[in-house]
Amino acid sequence: MTFAHLWILHFLWLLPITAVLLIILGRRKKRALEGLADKELIYRLTGKERKGRGFIKDMLLIFGLGLMIFALTGPRWGSHYEEVTQKGVDIMLAVDISQSMLVEDIKPDRLERSKREIMDFLKVVQGDRVGLVAFAGAAFVQCPLTLDYAALRMFLNSIKPGLIPVPGTDLGAAIETAMSGFDFKSETDKVILLITDGEDNEGRGYKAAKKAAERGVKLFVFGMGDPAGGPIPGDDGKGGFKKDKAGRLIISKLNEDSLKKMASVAGGTYARSVAGDLDLDIIYFDGIKSRTEAKALKSGKITVYEERCGIFLIAAFFFLMLEGFIRERGEAQETVLGPPSMHRRDFVQKDY
Repeated sequence: MTFAHLWILHFLWLLPITAVLLIILGRRKKRALEGLADKELIYRLTGKERKGRGFIKDMLLIFGLGLMIFALTGPRWGSHYEEVTQKGVDIMLAVDISQSMLVEDIKPDRLERSKREIMDFLKVVQGDRVGLVAFAGAAFVQCPLTLDYAALRMFLNSIKPGLIPVPGTDLGAAIETAMSGFDFKSETDKVILLITDGEDNEGRGYKAAKKAAERGVKLFVFGMGDPAGGPIPGDDGKGGFKKDKAGRLIISKLNEDSLKKMASVAGGTYARSVAGDLDLDIIYFDGIKSRTEAKALKSGKITVYEERCGIFLIAAFFFLMLEGFIRERGEAQETVLGPPSMHRRDFVQKDY
């Protein structure tokens, strides 16, 4: 026997507590009746107490409660095999980790916002294989396509500026590296989700997007930053900002125009990160899911255990129903104070 929710067995501690409460309530009830009238009158009003019936009722109630708690644990025994097929699309996340992603024009900064958006994205993906590419002046596959989103989160947490020693931002390398992570022999629809501030220092992004479109890969682009831009933190660790040769601050701006063209030529869409919005969720449901078709990613047999909680629920219902039929006292006397004429005579005599 196995259990789906073994932790629910902790609630069995309610049974001894319930037993103590029933004993206390029973004694209070008995004292209340004894204080109301003498025993003879109580017998006539409520019937004579049947010894042991109260104990039986309490035990039936406790058994019923215990069986209901046990049923909630999901007891299972016996099993059968079931054929299952998991469907989805292949999605490569290409994340910009260049120095400009540390600009704080969106809070806390572009790269940290990207990570948070991806974390939310992984909560809503529906059976898709997802991989991760990190890029700056070069690119590499940080995590291959996988259904293990927990492992992907671990790789995501490890990316940071400086992980790639080549400075700059090469969007072409990011797209080409992401495409190298796909198995083009598979009929599964393929998607690249590019997350960047749009500064393409090498100028190869648009050409790479066209190549992706030719191979049937759709490109969705997520812009990080503000078109007004912000200063780039220095990489010397002293808290300053980068400056040009003339001593002026270098401002990094979100280049939306080029990103929109890249997404359009590769059959995808563009969106910009806005505070408070679940932007990647919108791209996933309104973009990726609507423009792709889920194909079989893997199939196989799984063991399905037979749920047996119904047996214990039926037994609990039987015990509770039986408890309701048991009476603690016998039949009450039909006549309580004698014939009506006797009542009147006693009343007249009392007046005199």
